[in-house]
Amino acid sequence: MFKECLENVRNTVPLVHNITNYVTVNDVANVLLACGGSPIMSDEPEDVEDITSICPGLNINIGTLNQRTIEGMFRAGRKAEELGHTLLLDPVGAGASKLRTDTAVKLMDELHFTVIRGNISEIKTLALGSGTTKGVDADVADAVTEDTLDSAVKFVKDFAKKADAIVAITGAIDLVSDGDTCYVIRNGRSEMGKITGTGCQLSALTTAYVVANPDNKLEAAAAAVCLMGLAGETGWSRMQEGDGNSTYRNRIIDAIFNMDGDTLEKGAKYEIR
Repeated sequence: MFKECLENVRNTVPLVHNITNYVTVNDVANVLLACGGSPIMSDEPEDVEDITSICPGLNINIGTLNQRTIEGMFRAGRKAEELGHTLLLDPVGAGASKLRTDTAVKLMDELHFTVIRGNISEIKTLALGSGTTKGVDADVADAVTEDTLDSAVKFVKDFAKKADAIVAITGAIDLVSDGDTCYVIRNGRSEMGKITGTGCQLSALTTAYVVANPDNKLEAAAAAVCLMGLAGETGWSRMQEGDGNSTYRNRIIDAIFNMDGDTLEKGAKYEIR
């Protein structure tokens, strides 16, 4: 199934509109190109509706908010929803400030996202703060470990069901759920946390995968998460003496570029709950 997901991306070259943060925008574009997709970056409110109209996927990342980009997010999101396009929310830093939290909650309340991807703390903030998802049990630790896995799986399933979305919680152990089924994924390297933007890159990657696999959205999102983690493992295995996090970033992108379906199927480490 993951092999088919990867090949569908390569064959269809999904166009993804990214309203993302300026720290990682270049890497996001390069990861989309590496996986077989095609990126467009636009956050100007007067531009976003035209741009998102021609893109079957919209990736909204709140990492570096300002009032202009917030307006662009809502205008693009409403247009994408009107057209039935894939919408992904990456609530970067939700819970860290009032503006980030309020913006993420309002986006959740006013738009119906296909996928929500973040770390456990960000997703907990949405579960507790959104009017449409209030009441979801967010009594789960701020790290998904083997000891907290059962409660984390229950939490992500409950939140996905309430949000009517695929929810991907990424960390040392990744969880991807549609409310009924949960993929528990153990790909990746801790060193990926030393690179700015691996999460931002994954959100763009996931958007492309879901766009290209409309009949298997949950599997597509899980495939994207496995792919990113496996690329982290592959990239790390190729590090040489003197290499650092800048080289590691490039090796991850190269690993995504060179990944094939058989390698992904063989290297994906997951169980289904």
